[in-house]
Amino acid sequence: MPPKPKDKGKPSQSAWQPPPAIEDLFIALNKHIQLSDYEQAVKVADQVLGVVPADEDALRCKVVALIKADSIDNALSTIQSAQRVPVDFSFFKAYCLYRQNKLDEALESLKGQERHSEAMLLESQIFFRMGKMDACVDVYQKLQKSKIDSLEINIVAALVLGGRASEVQGMMEANRVKASSSFELAYNTACSLIERNKYTEAEQLLLTARRIGQETLMDDNLAEDDIEIELAPIAVQLAYVQQLLGRSQEAMEAYTDIINRNLADESSFAVAINNFVALKGTRVSNNLRKLDQLKEKDAQGFQLTRGLEKLSTKQRETIYANRVLLLLHANKMDQAREIVAALTDMFADSVVPVLLQSAVLVRENKTSRAEEILGQFAEKFPEKSKIVFLARAQIAAAAGHPQIAADSLAKIPDIQHKPATVATIVALKERAGDIDGASAILDSAIKWWSNAMTEDNKLDVIMQEAASFKIRHGREEDAAHLYEQLVKSHGSIEALAGLVSTIARVNVDEAEAYEKQLKPLPGLKGIDVDSLEKTSGAKHGEGSHISIADIQEEGKKEKPKKKRKRKPRFPKGFDPANPGPPPDPERWLPKRERSSYRPKRKDKRAAQVRGSQGAVVREKHEAGASATNSSSSNSKSSQAANSKAATEHSKPSSKSSRKKSRN
Repeated sequence: MPPKPKDKGKPSQSAWQPPPAIEDLFIALNKHIQLSDYEQAVKVADQVLGVVPADEDALRCKVVALIKADSIDNALSTIQSAQRVPVDFSFFKAYCLYRQNKLDEALESLKGQERHSEAMLLESQIFFRMGKMDACVDVYQKLQKSKIDSLEINIVAALVLGGRASEVQGMMEANRVKASSSFELAYNTACSLIERNKYTEAEQLLLTARRIGQETLMDDNLAEDDIEIELAPIAVQLAYVQQLLGRSQEAMEAYTDIINRNLADESSFAVAINNFVALKGTRVSNNLRKLDQLKEKDAQGFQLTRGLEKLSTKQRETIYANRVLLLLHANKMDQAREIVAALTDMFADSVVPVLLQSAVLVRENKTSRAEEILGQFAEKFPEKSKIVFLARAQIAAAAGHPQIAADSLAKIPDIQHKPATVATIVALKERAGDIDGASAILDSAIKWWSNAMTEDNKLDVIMQEAASFKIRHGREEDAAHLYEQLVKSHGSIEALAGLVSTIARVNVDEAEAYEKQLKPLPGLKGIDVDSLEKTSGAKHGEGSHISIADIQEEGKKEKPKKKRKRKPRFPKGFDPANPGPPPDPERWLPKRERSSYRPKRKDKRAAQVRGSQGAVVREKHEAGASATNSSSSNSKSSQAANSKAATEHSKPSSKSSRKKSRN
């Protein structure tokens, strides 16, 4: 019988099974979440949403599970697809945007949120990543009332990166927290000590942090490699402190060990490579290859990997700056120009990009353009203009633009009245031919120091140099006025002598009046000045100067005492009465230079060659040709050929001697 045809319309047995109950799905969902099996939790949440598409709890569980599974893109797309559901996912959206390093969008998403502790913590982390440390610290201080665990660790980190390391100790004392309470807090406190230049104390605290960290993580049953990865920031910071303390070899070995073993998180690994490059110097090719390890593989130019987004803004900027400097040393101007153009957008408010841009322009011999962009940046950001004006002054002075260099230094209020700065500006203006401008700088400095209420007042130094400047440029009256002020205020003998010599050019009577205030020099009472002026002058000996006081005291000096003759010291066991034969006076000369040297006689039998008559003639020709060739070669090759020839000739000579001895 033929087989019965299958009934295609009959459904399978599994299709008749009813879907699992919602309660069972939520039980399974909770079980997966408790076991941290977030991928299965997402699948179960999708099953719930398949039955009840708008279930708020299932949506929230799915979003949290995706975030826990580091599937940030999927979590964000789930939030965007659930906009019609009456559930506020603003906090989760802000966190996803924060993880994607879209900080401005994340901060915008948090604006409509209730100010609960979780939202404030996320806001502080966003401020921290953005480099706004003051705002970050303000949020943390508001959170102190919430009694959040380990909050002081983040506060110390924000204070250090915000340039407020001096406040760390006071904050910890106010909160009654010890640095050794956790290895993270000890590490951050050590960083604050580094910022305060207390390197030895920082090193001791870092060693303590490493010991506490090892004990804590071993109690948590972590593997040795995991412990080393967790404590990698401490190891890198220890090497940095050794570098600051001048122990460069130890620091280099520590950096090399961290890089070679590669047992560190991405941020610590990047810092180790950067510090290694900075310590290594300008070994361009090797250092560029080291920095290439931090490069995004798919990027065309040099771009840091996405895993290094946790680095602070200053750290990322430093790595890029070192890359540009190495490219400048390697004369790879196109690559340096490309990175600098990108840095201007990445760190718009920073000084480093404009300094690097000016360095590239200087290498391209475009100093005027470099001076221009530095001046524009200083006008746009006056609070950051100090280092910019210093760089502009250096570039202008090296390029032969003294007036621009002097004007740049004069625009730095912190240092413009210091003696070194005043002397530099005056010298630059003198080189530019602006004598009146140089004089005005000196007058302004005198006025500033006259009103300055400081212990280390430099008014006398400035006035002395100003008087010398005015004499040098024919302004005797102004110089005399300055010397007169110095005499009245400080009573300086040097100022009085300068006053006498200056006024003597203008008013001799007044100069004589001031001259009477000078103390007489000892040893000049018996000298007739009139007869001394009539003489032709003293003859100076080369390299010596004898004063009158020395001549008068020469007779008073006692005769030098005779030196005592000491008995000669002889070697142990030597009898001076029986000294024996005298030593050979030529013992220090080479043997060939001694009178007793006799050179060894050459063995004439070595030159005898047996064979046919033609062989002798041919060898003579070959010897003549080799002599001609050797004379045209250098001295080293001729010496090598001679030594080789000597060894080759020694063999037949020994054979001939053996044959003759048998006969």
